[in-house]
Amino acid sequence: MALNRRSIEMLLDLVDNKLTSMQVIDREDAREMAMLEAAKRELEALAGVKRPTSVVSIETGRRPAQRMAV
Repeated sequence: MALNRRSIEMLLDLVDNKLTSMQVIDREDAREMAMLEAAKRELEALAGVKRPTSVVSIETGRRPAQRMAV
């Protein structure tokens, strides 16, 4: 069964949301994060797109705040 581009993009958004909200506390969390990152790469390959890689802070488990240019 093939997924259409819209479904793949929706799955990518869900994986991104999960990765952004994760807090790695133990090995199991680290393993889950690695699996989610691998799934994200596979979905990007299926969609034929390369989305920007986000940076997540190790301390907070969140993306750094966006700074606006003045």
